[in-house]
Amino acid sequence: MKHQNTRRSGAKIMGHLILLLGSLAYIMILAVINGSLGFVSAMGVTIFGAVGIAKALGESIPLSYGLILGLTIGCGVLRGLLRYFEQYSNHFIAFRLLAVIRDKIFGALRRLCPAKLENKEKGSIIAMITSDIETLEVFYAHTISPICIAVVVSVAVILFVGFVSSWYLALVALLAYLVIGVLVPLRSSRAMKDSGVRYRAEFASFNAYFLDSIKGIKDIVLTGSGSQRAQEVNRRSDVLLEETKKMKRDIANASAFTELAVSLAILATLVVGIVLVHNGMLSVGYMIIGVVTVFSSFGPVIAISALPGNLTQTFASGDRVLNLLEEEPVVKPVEQGKPFRFEKLAVNHLSFSYDGVSNVLQDVSMHAKKGEIIGIVGQSGCGKSTFLKLLLRFWQKTEGGICYNGIDIDSIDGNSLLDNVTMVSQTTYLFDETIEENLRIANPSATQEELESACRMASIHDFIMTLPDGYQTSVGALGDHMSAGEKQRLGLARAFLTGSDVILLDEPTSNVDSINEGIILKALKEQKQNKCILLVSHRESTMAIADRVYRVEKGRMYEA
Repeated sequence: MKHQNTRRSGAKIMGHLILLLGSLAYIMILAVINGSLGFVSAMGVTIFGAVGIAKALGESIPLSYGLILGLTIGCGVLRGLLRYFEQYSNHFIAFRLLAVIRDKIFGALRRLCPAKLENKEKGSIIAMITSDIETLEVFYAHTISPICIAVVVSVAVILFVGFVSSWYLALVALLAYLVIGVLVPLRSSRAMKDSGVRYRAEFASFNAYFLDSIKGIKDIVLTGSGSQRAQEVNRRSDVLLEETKKMKRDIANASAFTELAVSLAILATLVVGIVLVHNGMLSVGYMIIGVVTVFSSFGPVIAISALPGNLTQTFASGDRVLNLLEEEPVVKPVEQGKPFRFEKLAVNHLSFSYDGVSNVLQDVSMHAKKGEIIGIVGQSGCGKSTFLKLLLRFWQKTEGGICYNGIDIDSIDGNSLLDNVTMVSQTTYLFDETIEENLRIANPSATQEELESACRMASIHDFIMTLPDGYQTSVGALGDHMSAGEKQRLGLARAFLTGSDVILLDEPTSNVDSINEGIILKALKEQKQNKCILLVSHRESTMAIADRVYRVEKGRMYEA
């Protein structure tokens, strides 16, 4: 399987993610201040210990032993309090932002819907909404703040050691910080970049395949293809495991390299301190203070050095999320367009191509008006369903015109179009809620009488009343408690509930028996006085109720 490398650099991804902070930036600043003071307090425990030793060695320290002990204990207590506020601030920002990002993702999916989503793996989207978003929590809670804290603390330590002890020790500390906090992370990031991207891609792919397997478990069992599917799941699992091992191995190597760099830095600091004392450039007491300060200051830069292990996944996840947020819809919504109240539809010389090369529909013309049932018949794959989607502007037409009341569809307000036109597709999605709640999606304010009337017209009311809880019956996850025909009739009931003047029906009776088909077709005929119904089917018998019939063959439509 080919994987696409991260399009943006790590710096660009970080920049985009930081911009999402917005009004929460002040809390991040508070977290950095608390974190910096917290690390200084933690260092204060060892530094004041070193000050006590220096005083005992005869250094002129203007602090009493009691005060030194009190400051040591106070630093320890203050460290705990500041650490709490730092973590609280970081996680407050993280979880608030994750909620904001999820909202942005759902907004992006709504904007891209439905054209782009037809080509996306649903499992990949679920992985983005769940695991990719959770991965970003690491960035907001454990990346931005530690980097800022490391810079602040390192500068403070360099200045303190330089003024109190020796600028030579301060220079050693500076070089150590640059190696551990800059060079090592850059090296580790380059080594782990590809493995992180591959891991996120394989994780999303495995999620998509596994979800498809769960959704199609009945068909897998009935076709006896369980063993083949299981083998493929195992193969993909092994690939994911191998990518995980590679990533963990890279993280372990980076951690070992960091520990080596810290050990060498500590050794170098100690050697320089001893040389300074030996040459009479520094007293033993102040050498101890300087060396101990440097020794205790590596925590923040070690935290930065450990970031690439998480950031490789964070950058991969962030890139995927940013790609979705920046993805342009195939059809841009029309805002502030012209409203209308449906009276007639005219399609003139319409052509459409998915790929810009071969036309699915070619020079299609037809007309319809309120009070008519228009039949569209043709073999599967001839372009009937695509034609209905173009009437709702799910895709951008290539050539020709689709006009409602003489207004081209590209000039009609998007909300007005959806208020006037609704569609029932071949597959109806049911949420894991009650039947009533699934129906109210179409009309939240519908009365019980209106719900039952719509279900009677869709020939589903009698079935619902046979259920133990009637309209309060749960349909189950993915609608597993209902057959394909029952789902289809609930979808039809939704269409009746919307009150739209134009109803587009894509194979509305394909999953029902002949008796229920007759009931549904009779209900459609009774509804046509106040509506325009476009009825798509490959069954010739379904066309019996149509006022006019159009036949589609190889992308071309003509009146039969």
